[in-house]
Amino acid sequence: MNIARSLKAWRQARRTQTQLSRLTARELDDLGINRGDIADIARRAYN
Repeated sequence: MNIARSLKAWRQARRTQTQLSRLTARELDDLGINRGDIADIARRAYN
């Protein structure tokens, strides 16, 4: 993976992590996501 693609993936993962972090506990529960798993989910989505 080249640097530009890596940077783009990192930015997308960070944006996803920020958006998921803004959800309420109820919304996360509806999605089946634990707050502690947000960073891992965001990283896996773009790798």
